[in-house]
Amino acid sequence: MFYLTKTPGILKALYKSCIWDLSPANNTVYLTFDDGPHPEATPFILEQLEKYDAKGTFFCIGKNVVEHPGIYQQILEAGHSTGNHTHNHVNGWKTSTDKYIENILEARKYITSPLFRPPYGRITPFQIKQLKQTVPGTKIIMWDVLSADFDQEIDGEACVQNVVFKMKPGSIVVFHDSTKAWDRMSYALPRVLEYCKKQGYNMAAIH
Repeated sequence: MFYLTKTPGILKALYKSCIWDLSPANNTVYLTFDDGPHPEATPFILEQLEKYDAKGTFFCIGKNVVEHPGIYQQILEAGHSTGNHTHNHVNGWKTSTDKYIENILEARKYITSPLFRPPYGRITPFQIKQLKQTVPGTKIIMWDVLSADFDQEIDGEACVQNVVFKMKPGSIVVFHDSTKAWDRMSYALPRVLEYCKKQGYNMAAIH
């Protein structure tokens, strides 16, 4: 499995209309969580974020919001942000633009947010243009640090190292609230939160 845990500048330059990192002001980092809500992982994350006085951003799959509306509501009530991650975790590179936009709009019935993150980070320039025309004000949120908690060939400690060695003020960091990522995420997240606290990072939600 090939992926980059630190997003290279050339990719950011190619997709300038997407948001890859944010202001480093106030020593702020942005922890994000993809693929939920999940009945086990999401409540665990909420508990950990509360423990460390941190806010996060949850990019939710529409069908999972339909299946777990109470957990989705808990995310909002705790003061975190949510974003659209399509209704069925659709890969933009393998989907026609019309069907891709349709899937995002289906998720919008359940997720009220200007934030959107393409599953796998895969979206074409034309899909970006169409999405922004169809839903004015959309902010496409990518990332500059991957924990790689989805990778079943590494362990939780590797995920910790991926984040703490590559994160800097302004970084957008990706974790997952999913069954696949659970073993690594549940190990790595508390340790990353502890590291952020010791570094004096402000952990904020994206709006």
